[in-house]
Amino acid sequence: MSDERQNKTIFWGCFIALITTAFAFITRAFLVNDPALWPAEFGLDKVQAGVLFGAGIWPFAISIILFSLVIDKIGYRIAMLFSFVCYAAYAAMALKAYGIVHPGGAALTGDALLAAQKQAYDCLYYGSIILGLGNGTVEAFANPLVATIFSREKTKWLNMLHAGWPGGLVLGGLLTLLLGKQVAADWRVLVYLIALPAVVYVLILVRAKFPVNERVAAGTSYREMLAELGVLGAALASYLVVAQLGQIFNWNTNMVLGIVAVVVIAYGAYCRSFGRPLLFLLCLVMMPLATTELGTDGAITGIMEEPLRAANHNPLWVLIYTSAIMCFLRFRAGAIAHRISPLGLLCCCSLLAILGLLALAHASGLVLIFAAATLYACGKTFFWPTTLAVVAEQYPKGGALTLNAIAGIGMLTVGIIGGPLIGALQEKSAHTAVAAQKPALVEQISAPGHYILGDYTAADEAKIATLPEKDKAEVEGIVKHAKQGALGTVAIFPGIMLLSFLAMILYFRSRGGYKPVLIDAPKQPLTEAR
Repeated sequence: MSDERQNKTIFWGCFIALITTAFAFITRAFLVNDPALWPAEFGLDKVQAGVLFGAGIWPFAISIILFSLVIDKIGYRIAMLFSFVCYAAYAAMALKAYGIVHPGGAALTGDALLAAQKQAYDCLYYGSIILGLGNGTVEAFANPLVATIFSREKTKWLNMLHAGWPGGLVLGGLLTLLLGKQVAADWRVLVYLIALPAVVYVLILVRAKFPVNERVAAGTSYREMLAELGVLGAALASYLVVAQLGQIFNWNTNMVLGIVAVVVIAYGAYCRSFGRPLLFLLCLVMMPLATTELGTDGAITGIMEEPLRAANHNPLWVLIYTSAIMCFLRFRAGAIAHRISPLGLLCCCSLLAILGLLALAHASGLVLIFAAATLYACGKTFFWPTTLAVVAEQYPKGGALTLNAIAGIGMLTVGIIGGPLIGALQEKSAHTAVAAQKPALVEQISAPGHYILGDYTAADEAKIATLPEKDKAEVEGIVKHAKQGALGTVAIFPGIMLLSFLAMILYFRSRGGYKPVLIDAPKQPLTEAR
């Protein structure tokens, strides 16, 4: 097999692996959120359902960072096989949970059912964590692998690779809708669905000849790789990782900071570098970027779902629609970036995201809401993969670490800070609006809350529901309008990104323009041993 054909085979294997991660995401979202599925089967309340969903997400960010530290030692093949084993283990544990509440096909009742549901919940929880580890491992090997085999066209191919995520959401969403009756009869159908792309990618990649990462092939040492990220980048990444674990295991602030201090001191003592200033800036920019791309999705989906429900359409079409736009455009990123450079593309995306969020904040009616969402979807399309491409092009000596650390920083930011911050902004907007328009009712519907950045006051839905019918309708309208309007405030995040990317463009112009950094390639092509 020629090198070009081998590279394309590896690419499509990685692409299908990302589709698998999307299938895992959308099927679990459906299972957790549909009251007739896991909530009914296992007696889940909304908090338990949310914990189960989160258990499949936070391990993603942690595994992508940790695997980046060792993937050059263990090889892409081991990482790929590990991800497949995680999918298989998740499926086995989900099916085991079904068997616990249906022993021998029978249906339990009473105390026996409650005990079985508790045992089954533990299976689902730990299975979800394993699934999240598998999803993170996919990106941990796919990102540096594609950056290595297409080292001269990283922006094009990393964008095409990450078209697999929205593409998987489209396919998974359509299949979920088509299998509606089968899913209602037996939710295990959605677990089997994940097996389809998982088996395909492992069959494609298991016999592939994986190249050695470009930084390894060029003779860049492990210490030099760590030095690219440096103490500053390591401090940011380790804080987010440990803070996430602290939320899960209830560690106090002193314990979190103590663990981070030990990690950073050890890291700095070994690599003896503060890191690249521009790379650290990119790490910081990834925080509002990830919040803009992922943190607002829940709020925007909620705004778009209401007119769809009013028109008797399944709200899942919202996700399918926006994901289809992203998939289509990511396959065309190469031609666009060739004309205006990756940083120019990111500037354009930031501007579109600002306009899209401002439009969404004031849009009403199905047509205007979808038009605004289309503008926003076009803006956010290239954020993630193009930023990864900039890191890969400018810091090839950082290898898998710099490329995947910045992705992990983005994911962790959304979970720890970005998502809660957007929610707090919406709640503050709603509380302020009710206080201004219905001051006599504001105390009756208020509920104090606290998150990582401080205290906030929410408009409590349960308290609103107890109001007289007229007051209830008026307050619900005020809250809905205020929360939608808060998206205009969220536009500050792409605004920060726009200024940052413009500053980077000026920096590169002062140095002769943006050019990818190339490190010496080996005289003979190197591959991992099978």
